[in-house]
Amino acid sequence: MIKLSLLAAAALTALAVPTAASARPMNATDMHMMRRLGAPAVSPDGKLALFTISDTDLAANKRNNRLYTLDLTRRSAAPVLLAGADGGHDAVFGPDGALYFLKAVGERDQLHRMPLGGTAVAISDFGADISGFKIAPTGDRVLVWADRPDCPDLACAATTLPAKPAGSGRVYDQLFVRHWDTWAEPGVRNRIYTYPLQGGRLTGGGVRVTGALVGDTPSKPFGGGEEIDWSRDGRTVFFALREAGRIEPTSTNLDVFAAPADGGAEPTNLTPENDGTDTLPTVSPDGRTLAYVSMARAGYEADRQVLMLRDLSSGRLRALTQGWDRSVGSIEWAPDGRSILVTADDTLEAPVFRVDSANGRVSRLTAEGHAGNVHALPGGAVLFTSNSVMAPDDLYLLRGKAKPVQLTAVNKALLSELDPVSLERFSFAGANGDKVWGIKVKPTGARLAAAAKLPIAFVVHGGPQGSFGNAWSYRWNPRVFASGGYGVVSVDFHGSTGYGQAFTDSIRNDWGGKPLEDLQKGLAFATAQDAQLDADNACALGASYGGYMMNWIAGQWPDRFKCLVQHDGVFDARAMAYETEELWFDEWEHGGKAYFEDPAAFERWNPVNHVTKWKTPMLVITGEKDFRIPYTQGLASFTALQRRNIPSRLVVFPDENHWVLKPNNSIQWYSEVQGWLNRWTGTQGQ
Repeated sequence: MIKLSLLAAAALTALAVPTAASARPMNATDMHMMRRLGAPAVSPDGKLALFTISDTDLAANKRNNRLYTLDLTRRSAAPVLLAGADGGHDAVFGPDGALYFLKAVGERDQLHRMPLGGTAVAISDFGADISGFKIAPTGDRVLVWADRPDCPDLACAATTLPAKPAGSGRVYDQLFVRHWDTWAEPGVRNRIYTYPLQGGRLTGGGVRVTGALVGDTPSKPFGGGEEIDWSRDGRTVFFALREAGRIEPTSTNLDVFAAPADGGAEPTNLTPENDGTDTLPTVSPDGRTLAYVSMARAGYEADRQVLMLRDLSSGRLRALTQGWDRSVGSIEWAPDGRSILVTADDTLEAPVFRVDSANGRVSRLTAEGHAGNVHALPGGAVLFTSNSVMAPDDLYLLRGKAKPVQLTAVNKALLSELDPVSLERFSFAGANGDKVWGIKVKPTGARLAAAAKLPIAFVVHGGPQGSFGNAWSYRWNPRVFASGGYGVVSVDFHGSTGYGQAFTDSIRNDWGGKPLEDLQKGLAFATAQDAQLDADNACALGASYGGYMMNWIAGQWPDRFKCLVQHDGVFDARAMAYETEELWFDEWEHGGKAYFEDPAAFERWNPVNHVTKWKTPMLVITGEKDFRIPYTQGLASFTALQRRNIPSRLVVFPDENHWVLKPNNSIQWYSEVQGWLNRWTGTQGQ
């Protein structure tokens, strides 16, 4: 049973809205000049927060980190810049209260130790690049993870590389050949190594603790330190890993392993009975219980993540949130072990919840916004980050049943210069009569009053198991589009997250069915209820699954929109089935079989079969390093448009993957997209 704490309905969103007089609409450059708050760490006594704030160097096309601390015991305390730590990242407090972080020394990052008020000193001499680290609770050992070839220690892996032929050809005997945005190197894996920490320095060559396991930990392409944890006595490392082999591209079977921290024995699989995903191992404060999340169904990356508890002495398992129809996204034990703080998507928001570790009772702690990076503090307070459509992440503190207190305002000055926008939620009867939710984001103030009608930017989210709700995005930012003079409308169609697992599952084998019906009904509802939205002057846009939907709309709803924007979308399901890398995703979505086993399941919703009905002008965007939906899909879509003499434009980013991440590339992306919308809606723009 969910109990919502007594929070003001708009608490988090309202805190992010600028109070100064409206000045000008926000643009993509403003968005990239926003300072970004990194994931915070907390001191052992709970009195200090440690985090990065980064800013953008547009000339260098990169972001620069600076480390800050914040006194959590003083009201209205301001972040304090740490001198001598510029460029530091992945910073944490060690058990000794000192700061530990990675910072470049010469050609690669080294681990640094910095007493509060003292000087940073490099304490490692890694001969290889590493990706991250974690310090044992006992403070006597450090683990690092690095992408290296098969070798018993990191020092060996840094110097012993496989012999390469004189030619430039890559040679493979099995998949993966490439993954996300990188060509695979046979034998090279993400592996964990541990070092003793003695005399203030890491010693030895770094012992591998993953033993003979063949796989990546953390997992690729998105895994990080959340997939690894230490036992409280520092003797055991828990980690998630999907064992590789010929099944790897068709398997979602991550398991949780336990291994001696000194590498003295082979890892033990703690979850061999489950063929779905098991991950996020997190040890309780007393060291007796391991929490993790588990998906029941193999081959499905968006199954519900149930919070599991394993007694480390007896091995007894409890599915703590089996009765809660939400998917747990993160785990943080309360200091007393009596509850666990989690995050989960829930109806256009991503709140913090408290789960009673004895009975599984769930209580909602925050109202609006997209929460993350949750820390349970001594005394019951909760530190977390939150963002919304209105603003990117800031730090918040929640004590008891009081409203969350905003601790930082890292973009206050810039936000005060920008016209605000409004956010409105709506619901309607979608496919099968099910309740479906959506949002509208519009300009406000003088700009809104000056517009008799607002052209519509109808945004379709990707995933498809995702949500376009009350969250900040640097890739698809509704505030930027609204500030350009558009009414942004988005619908969380069947397949979206935050509405229960059955709703998420319902898109399977139905990519172009219920979701399209929801989009059609949702847009009709929004325009009927809001006279300011110009129903006859709309463009639709989306990426990934949203890009697929643009190609599908082009053949199934060809008379509705003035234009379409298709980014990294599936154009030909047959080619996609053979070209993509994570085969489990495409095969699950179309019934669980390979294309050659059931071609009809793929062809039923294949946009390429309906090109003869295409007529809507379309902007196509793709990245050459996109191996999830390869750029050839975008080229094929553009070729179809050109051969049918449909007004079209192609933008190819040679240095981007499935996302557009580099600041100047992103600014160009927004310029192209908004220019295309303006051209076909007759809008002057900003």
